[in-house]
Amino acid sequence: MAKQDELVFLPLGGVGEIGMNMALYGWGPAGARQWLMVDCGVTFPGPDLPGVDLVLPDISFIEEERANLRGIVITHAHEDHYGALSDLWPGLNCAVYATPFTAGMLEAKRSYERERNPVPITIYKPGERFTVGPFQVEAIPVNHSIPEPVSLAITTPAGTVIHTGDWKIDEEPTLLPKTDAHRFQQLGDAGVLAMICDSTNAMREGVSPSERAVSDSLRSIIERAEGRVAITTFASNVGRIRSIAEAARDAGRQCLLLGSSMKRVADVATEVGLMEGIPPFIAEDEFGYIPRDKVVVILTGSQGEPRAALAKIARDEMRHVALTAGDTVVFSSRTIPGNEKAILDIINGLVDQGIKIITDGAELVHVSGHPRRSELQQMYSWVKPQILVPVHGEAAHLTAHAELAKASGIKQVPRLRNGMMLRLSPGPAEIIDEAPVGRIYKDGRLIGDLEEMAIGERRKLSFVGHVVVNVLLDAKYELERDPEIITQGVPAFDDEGDAIADLLVDAAIGAVDSIPRARRKDLATVRESVRRSVRAEVNNIWGKKPVTTVLVTRI
Repeated sequence: MAKQDELVFLPLGGVGEIGMNMALYGWGPAGARQWLMVDCGVTFPGPDLPGVDLVLPDISFIEEERANLRGIVITHAHEDHYGALSDLWPGLNCAVYATPFTAGMLEAKRSYERERNPVPITIYKPGERFTVGPFQVEAIPVNHSIPEPVSLAITTPAGTVIHTGDWKIDEEPTLLPKTDAHRFQQLGDAGVLAMICDSTNAMREGVSPSERAVSDSLRSIIERAEGRVAITTFASNVGRIRSIAEAARDAGRQCLLLGSSMKRVADVATEVGLMEGIPPFIAEDEFGYIPRDKVVVILTGSQGEPRAALAKIARDEMRHVALTAGDTVVFSSRTIPGNEKAILDIINGLVDQGIKIITDGAELVHVSGHPRRSELQQMYSWVKPQILVPVHGEAAHLTAHAELAKASGIKQVPRLRNGMMLRLSPGPAEIIDEAPVGRIYKDGRLIGDLEEMAIGERRKLSFVGHVVVNVLLDAKYELERDPEIITQGVPAFDDEGDAIADLLVDAAIGAVDSIPRARRKDLATVRESVRRSVRAEVNNIWGKKPVTTVLVTRI
């Protein structure tokens, strides 16, 4: 190893936030490093981003370095780890490595969304080793809430780094594999420089319950239910879907899948052999002919998504499928922060129909796919890293994880956030540089920053509305006729019942009349005067200043 060679870690997303995971590993001297990217995820917009479909990491740093980007390795097919790949790959144009299930999900997603840019995938299987530039990569099988998740052992001349991805220790999973304790121990015995580790559940004590316990609980619910049972869960949780389908089969019930994403995942899982032994799912138009106590529905909508199957059922908008009083709906999922009200609205809609609701607070119907504190400590004991870097979490998660690692005897636990470049070797772990980070937005078919996508202006429109004024002047710069007013998102009447549009016409006329005729030749002056007058009039009436557009034409 040359003296100037360094191994660095640079997160562009997922450190200081949940979601949008993207990590870079760099090897070589400063200014001439070769790079490996791990994961390329998205996060989802809140109500402060009207119209935005997806939030993506800013990749301007690695775009400038793309000649030195040797490849992208995807650890698993959750949206927060692979959802940005098809949108960002054209700007990177490098090799992509993924498991068969992840590759199948990427292709199914691309086909469904009619993406124009196919991403060429090099397939690897859990347990395999492969080379990406100067990085030797080993995919270590772990357990999570989706098929084929892996941790990565990334080896360079400076040593081995373990990038855990998402994982948990489950001794009784419904979908293999178990987390490969033996391999982690072997790597730990050989020496691990650093572990870049999931922090999602670092604030929760103990060990996560087993997926088998959740399966048994769901089976009990199905067996004792008198009417229909509808279970909503994350579409990617193939193990959960299998468990529900098996329980339905054993209880003498037929099973229906509802929701496009649920069906896509099931199709890909079937293609890679993960649904063997499961009876065929029934079609939607068969639902109405099956006795109420002989059917189970597995459907999307656990996060209150308004266009998902469960929301449509709550609004009684589905053509072939409906629930009635005495049926049961199970939320086999956790509530992602920010979705509470949307979920509560759906629950209330179902309760009003006489439907019984079961959530994780009432019975064991969901378990996280991430490690709690005792599982983290177990992993530390296997791997024995010199450096522990908490990732995949908000500030509170990262801090709790750091404190646990230090208390467990790990000497180097650097504080890291998105954009901080951490030197792992040579020498002690140290922040040595910063890279530009941030968010870009997918809105329809376009991608750009806040300004490029006019999101700030759109947000303002959502609060204050829009007024358009069309002013026509004759050859002598007098008003040809009364100005035309169009309002959007502005109240129709003031507090005395007068039409606001009529009052705005008067304000526009007054603005034009107040300008000496000689100065009206400057149409920009007329435009600005009318804009100010109309906007002020709305503010006087409503207390808000709308976005105001004025068109002035001389004929």
